[in-house]
Amino acid sequence: MHVVTNRRQGAQREYVTHLLRRSYREGGKVKNETLANLSHLPPELIELIRGALGGVRYLPADEAFAIERSLPAGHVNAALAMARRLGLPRLIDRSPSRERDLVMAMICQRVIAPASKLATARLLSLSTIADELAVTGAGEDELYGALDWLGERQQRIEDRLARRHLKEGELVLYDVSSSYFEGRHCPLAKLGYSRDGKRGTPQIIYGLLCDKAGRPVSVEVFDGNLHDQATVPAQIEKLKRRFSLSTVVLVCDRGMVTKANIELLGEQGTHFVTALKAPQVAKLVTDGELQLSLFDQHNLAEITSVDYPGERLIVCRNPLVAAERSRKREDLLAATEAALREIAERVDRGTLLGAAPIGLAVGAVANRWKVKKHLAIQITDTTLTFARKTDQITAEAALDGIYILRTSVSANDLPTPDVVRSYKQLKVVERAFRTFKGPELQIRPIHHHLEHRVKAHVFLCTLAYYLTWHLHEAWKPLLFTDENPTPAPDPVAKAERSPSALTKTQTKHSPAGQPLHNYKSLLADLATLTRNTIRLPETTATFDKLAEPNPIQARALQLIENAPVET
Repeated sequence: MHVVTNRRQGAQREYVTHLLRRSYREGGKVKNETLANLSHLPPELIELIRGALGGVRYLPADEAFAIERSLPAGHVNAALAMARRLGLPRLIDRSPSRERDLVMAMICQRVIAPASKLATARLLSLSTIADELAVTGAGEDELYGALDWLGERQQRIEDRLARRHLKEGELVLYDVSSSYFEGRHCPLAKLGYSRDGKRGTPQIIYGLLCDKAGRPVSVEVFDGNLHDQATVPAQIEKLKRRFSLSTVVLVCDRGMVTKANIELLGEQGTHFVTALKAPQVAKLVTDGELQLSLFDQHNLAEITSVDYPGERLIVCRNPLVAAERSRKREDLLAATEAALREIAERVDRGTLLGAAPIGLAVGAVANRWKVKKHLAIQITDTTLTFARKTDQITAEAALDGIYILRTSVSANDLPTPDVVRSYKQLKVVERAFRTFKGPELQIRPIHHHLEHRVKAHVFLCTLAYYLTWHLHEAWKPLLFTDENPTPAPDPVAKAERSPSALTKTQTKHSPAGQPLHNYKSLLADLATLTRNTIRLPETTATFDKLAEPNPIQARALQLIENAPVET
């Protein structure tokens, strides 16, 4: 039996018939017999009958192929696509090598699922990273070797980043942070002021240089007990000597700029934007150089002072910050007074006697809430009395919400509102530190003991943040991030989200109707896009097939392809 297809062209259309026929021999002649007209069946069923009669073997759908392995691939494809658009492999080293591939694998793994080097060696085979970068079978020792190789090239890589992102006369943002350390055998690990809240734990300090948009350009690791201001001279030297920038404006926090650093900046011809500390602000008020009546009608003013020759002082007052500081002061005072009243009751009952024991109890309370300066406390062997210093509290409250920026840049080069905006841009460096320490990159805790490996680990995290920063930028339409923030006319006022960002927050969907993600959940969504290794039945032949992306995954990959990047 076989299927015969007849076609006849009519006046208006073509007529097609599919007949099931049988061929047989009778009296030495071959004859054909029509058994059925199949024309009314669906075309795919007709083809199945034709194939079956022709000897083709058909299997049930669940037996047609065997999926030997399924690996998460979407998030790997996204990270590698962005890395290649940025020219990151060539930025790391101009020549292809096994070490470069291993470094790229560690960067991508830290972006999608950060882990220790031992865990990374295991995780590489649990996604498509190892296959994509041809590092299958790489072990922990090989990863450590690649990390050492990367550390040796840090300066060259930073020089290339500086040429790419730092321009003459532009702002350079600088800030420092710290991360705690596991172990006590690294010369960099010291006890110091912990920004992680890990008192008594050794730490390292690292300073991060970024361009004005927040892209990391350079990172430097220091001893954990080094003061912030002591890290600045190395950055000035780096900007002037290594990066060959003759004119640059360094923006840094108020704790960075000491008198010695100001003099060094002046000697090097480097301008700065920073802020005064609270005692310096109070001195300007006491000396009469800052009149608080300026802020009866305005929240921004520019003054000069003999204590800061050749500098501009921009005075700002934020009423929201003022209200918050007033509330916090009152809460701390109320909590301190409540604790002191409990101690006073013990003294009155006679269960706590002696000036020294009473003083110890009061000291514990004072150290907890840190507002003893606003209280007049009298202690004897049998009494405890306290009262608020109302005049002092009123004087401090008058400065609530007031901060003063200082800069050596002329008004022609940097107008007053732009000075405020420049200082506020330090928020992007703080965002980088939150990403370093958060679930995105997990720079801490640090387990390396060798000094050069600790530095290489921090640099690896910096390169991972460089990649993460660009992924964030490309994926803004799919995230809750404000895509089109507009600078407020008033630089001191609280920043407002754009109408489109507010709509995204309210609806939880993009303008195209797609559900919005945060960065980590979008990576998790992409991870469900798998690459499947399929084996043909009754053979050893296999082929790879990527799952069909859903609309969000397709959009995320398309945004990377269309992302504008600097190379």
